[in-house]
Amino acid sequence: MNVQKNNNKDKLAFQKLIAVFGIILFIGKIIAWKLTSSDAVFSDAMESIVNVISAFMGLYSLYLAAKPKDEDHPYGHGKVEFVTSGIEGALIAIAGIMIIYEGINSLITGKILEKLDWGIAIIAATAIINYLLGYISIKKGKHENSHVLISSGKHLQSDTITTLGVVISLIVVYFTKIYWLDSVVALIFGFYIIFIGYKIIRKSLSGIMDEQDPDLLNQIIKVLEENRRTEWIDVHNMKIQQFGANLHIDAHITLPWYYSLCDAHNEMEKMIILLAKNTKRSVEFNFHMDDCKPISCPICQIADCPVRERDFIKRVTWTPENVTCVDKHTAE
Repeated sequence: MNVQKNNNKDKLAFQKLIAVFGIILFIGKIIAWKLTSSDAVFSDAMESIVNVISAFMGLYSLYLAAKPKDEDHPYGHGKVEFVTSGIEGALIAIAGIMIIYEGINSLITGKILEKLDWGIAIIAATAIINYLLGYISIKKGKHENSHVLISSGKHLQSDTITTLGVVISLIVVYFTKIYWLDSVVALIFGFYIIFIGYKIIRKSLSGIMDEQDPDLLNQIIKVLEENRRTEWIDVHNMKIQQFGANLHIDAHITLPWYYSLCDAHNEMEKMIILLAKNTKRSVEFNFHMDDCKPISCPICQIADCPVRERDFIKRVTWTPENVTCVDKHTAE
């Protein structure tokens, strides 16, 4: 069963906006570099090239993720968001290395900076715009569960930190004429950018490798536990895969063996509808119905069960630890 919540057009439109602003801000930084001859400004401008490339990569990945399933991709194209996020993280790390390289080069060669007042004004304006775009992108990405928008937002905000470092160094140099301070600040933020890139790469790899998301699993188990029906004797062997903004949930649900196929299917659908209503994402469910066995009697809460073979002992509280276990639950 597949429950769709379509917001791909909105994400695509916002990613286009990020791409357009990326080009505008890059041009602004190039102008600032030409005016100041600052290597720190130049490295910041080079990082903006990464912003532009990443924005268009993100746009392409959202386009692919929005495509419906086909014969070659039975689970859809959502995984591409993790791939592009990983590449974006790598580009961010490379940008950090470039900044470090330019900073070291400036320390060795030394440079006299020019027209710093204009450079400060232009670079500060790009920092403000970048931060606002990054904030909106992260907020929107979290709301719509888009790794591309989240990574784009983090990239924009990390670029803001670097740009602020450049602005601070330009201000200090403007008043003190100590030109090597510009390079030192750039070096510090270069290492910070590399760290941000690593975190984005790490998150994208966890998605590609289907690493378990504890927060997501806790959320789903909490919904089941708080709304469980007595007919749902057991839930086990649950697995959750993420495909971009979409989820794929597998699980086994134990139901009374004497239920008709129609009754059993209706109970399974009640669980699916419950999860779909409490999950802000498009979800595909693949639930397997198990018939109850005598070992299920001690945890079965159906008081008037006509075929009970053993006495009820206790109610098993569903937790992430036991719901993900392969075997059915018992009273032991």
